[in-house]
Amino acid sequence: MHIDGVPNRTSRPTYLLRESYREGKKVRKRTLANLSSLSDEQIESIRAVLAGHEVRPVDQLWDTVRSRPHGAVQAVRVAMQKLGFESLIASRGSAEREVVCAMVAARVVSPHTKLATTRWWHTTSLPEVFGVQEADENALYAAMDWLLERQGAIQKKLAARHLAEGGLALYDLSSSYFEGRCCPLAKIGYSRDGKRNTLQVNYGLLTTRAGCPVAISVYEGNTADTSTLLPQVSQLREDFGLKRLVLVGDRGMISHKAIDTLRSLDGLEWVTALKSSQIRTLVQGGALQLDLFDERNLFEFSHPDYPGERLMACRNVDLGKLRAHKREALLAATEKELAKIRARVERGSLAGQDAIGVRVGKIVNKYKVAKHFALTIQDADFQFHRLTEQVMAEAALDGLYVIRTSVPKKQMDSAEAVRSYKALAEVERAFRSLKTLDLHIRPIHHRLEDRVRAHIFLCMLAYYVEWHMREAWRELLFADEDLKRKTQRDPVAAARRSDAALQKVACRTLNDGSPVHSFRTLLHELSTIVRNTCQPHAAQGVASTFQMTTTPNPTQHRALQLLQSITV
Repeated sequence: MHIDGVPNRTSRPTYLLRESYREGKKVRKRTLANLSSLSDEQIESIRAVLAGHEVRPVDQLWDTVRSRPHGAVQAVRVAMQKLGFESLIASRGSAEREVVCAMVAARVVSPHTKLATTRWWHTTSLPEVFGVQEADENALYAAMDWLLERQGAIQKKLAARHLAEGGLALYDLSSSYFEGRCCPLAKIGYSRDGKRNTLQVNYGLLTTRAGCPVAISVYEGNTADTSTLLPQVSQLREDFGLKRLVLVGDRGMISHKAIDTLRSLDGLEWVTALKSSQIRTLVQGGALQLDLFDERNLFEFSHPDYPGERLMACRNVDLGKLRAHKREALLAATEKELAKIRARVERGSLAGQDAIGVRVGKIVNKYKVAKHFALTIQDADFQFHRLTEQVMAEAALDGLYVIRTSVPKKQMDSAEAVRSYKALAEVERAFRSLKTLDLHIRPIHHRLEDRVRAHIFLCMLAYYVEWHMREAWRELLFADEDLKRKTQRDPVAAARRSDAALQKVACRTLNDGSPVHSFRTLLHELSTIVRNTCQPHAAQGVASTFQMTTTPNPTQHRALQLLQSITV
């Protein structure tokens, strides 16, 4: 007997149970039953029985004894292989190299402390994939010490990959706070985390123009921005062997004093911006005429106070409106609170010059606009009013900024100089990913100075892997895929995403109807690919195990496929 499927033009085939028989020399068929009402699974089971196979329920064939998330680990592993990450860390294999690679992958997939990492990764396929099943927290600390010794060599390899002679490099400084008080690097300084009077460590990140990290340097928490610049320049020139380079830093990093030193270095050019006080001086001196912005938003000029430099004045109308709105909101909030204090003084519930001054000080320190108010404080009287002319003078500079550079015009025109300075947003994006969104570099729990340095370097390496994964996954993420627009758009006007990117944001779906992801949610999607450890049912008397991995859905398949495009 056998089952025949008889095609139907517009509907499901008809399935017939038939048997063959002979009439003389001819083979004929007779239909025994119509099986069309059965499901496809039932029909396939009957076929298997007719073929002589044993048919048993699946749960009687084997037991699934363990399931571990695998897809996110697999994705990171593929990205690291395409990047040649192992050879980047060390040319020869070792137990330390395997542990470092596993720690980097773990930091990308799910960042934890080192002790928690060794407990977490055994709930996934990561130890098996990276060969670190026996590694405990002590092995991780030993690998961190080994990694720190190789930091210089690794960063040289990264610079050789991503920085070209005469190219552009971005540099900026950030900080992260500590848990504990024992580390020599832990100092109280200017906190970028908004945690005043908290011990912290500073670190400077060097990236390519696109934001790909190349090197990171760690400093005590009270180190000034400008004092980290020249060591970075020395690293670029001496360690990385780059004699010609354009360095981009913000106005607090590449200061007027630092520029005097940079001028003496042949082949090193720079791009930065003027501080607001310097811009105000140019406007008041008539060197920068605001009416020149009536028909354009960018023009270049020079000034004797900045010899050998090019100055690009820019005015962003949208930014000006935003600043004006914010200033007015702060002024109004300050007036409201100061009026409450004046009412208390008039009622007599608050008296004394010192007591009134303390209350007023709290308000003006909160809103940071004391310079726009005239305050009169006496023992039994308090008066205030806005300095209207001063407010108007500041408002005239809203949306105005000036880029300064030593790069010759034949090498970089005005628009490109402005775009180069704005590229510092890529470093800020790296800091956000390192600190909050993905890699959770903070808070720092290590007590030894070298462990802190190794921890921060490890996080940078994790961001190096993540950065390449993000670039490969642009079509699946909320990211803009039209990178060419960045090099052609108006350098002064507010950046606007492409229509395709705006469509993704508005609809939350791709063209095929699948959801648009963030980097983190796409990793979560991939984590639903699990690796199951199975063993044949006990009734069969077999003790061996085998593994079965979930078949990827279309989104997961596409994500893994896109990672194959990573190149270095």
